[in-house]
Amino acid sequence: MDRLVVMKTFVTVAKSSSFSGAARELGISGSLVSRHVADLERQVGVRLVNRTARSVSLTDAGHRYAEFAGRILGEIEEEDSSLAHARDVAEGALSVICPKWIGTLDVGDAIAAFVREHPKIQVRFELGGMSDRNYDFLDRGYDVAFHTRDLRDSSVLVRRVSELPFVLAASAEYVRRRGLPTGVAELSDFDCLLHPNDPVWRLGAGMETLHHKVHEPSAVANSYLVIQKLVHEGCGIGLIPLRPVADQLASGELVEILPEFHPPSRSLYAVHGPGGKTPERVRVFLDFMTDWFRSRVVARGASAA
Repeated sequence: MDRLVVMKTFVTVAKSSSFSGAARELGISGSLVSRHVADLERQVGVRLVNRTARSVSLTDAGHRYAEFAGRILGEIEEEDSSLAHARDVAEGALSVICPKWIGTLDVGDAIAAFVREHPKIQVRFELGGMSDRNYDFLDRGYDVAFHTRDLRDSSVLVRRVSELPFVLAASAEYVRRRGLPTGVAELSDFDCLLHPNDPVWRLGAGMETLHHKVHEPSAVANSYLVIQKLVHEGCGIGLIPLRPVADQLASGELVEILPEFHPPSRSLYAVHGPGGKTPERVRVFLDFMTDWFRSRVVARGASAA
């Protein structure tokens, strides 16, 4: 029989000095209480109680074991309560992993805002090292992983946090120098700045979607932050995240290229582990990230020099 079950029964008997009293408190039969105590005596190899027709008293060994068992059961209950409290309170360590290109832009800004607002949650934020296996982040000790690809995996829970809009842009100085393409096909006549993730630019939506394969890019960088800097310095036309350059577009410092052919947005997903109630620190983090992105929706705008 389960050791902890019979220990709990024995401790209850010791407190009530009665099998019937223990039975009432535990909600089981008196015969089952007697069987639990007898089973415990067999396990420890000594007699723990003196049984008479009218009462139950503890032996010396019984007093000693009742104190020991009470202490063990109390520690277990205390630890269970502590773990439940940690689950239900927004504090403690939170580990997050994210692709580099997102982390150096939007997500990094949102993380900084979260850390400032929730000082009792200690965030460990790692960029890169993402695995193709959707659940690998859990095996590596992370609470949350960010992705921009659609995930269909019952071994993890997925929340869509935001849309990440992109824009095809160039600097006003570059447009003054080289002019503007009048259609997608004319992009081949301009300096195109390429991220390896985007060898083909999808422009437009639905039946109006056109594809432009960048054949001889003027520069290649595996960081959208670098592509953004190249665009700003007048090196050419680049496909970049919209939110970080919204102010530059609004001021006319940057120009949206082919605004009638918006590149599609990409969904940002937060992935976390399944199993019971989501820890409060994870829930608070996911809610914060969703609200942060929702409050920073940007409108497109183009201006020609």
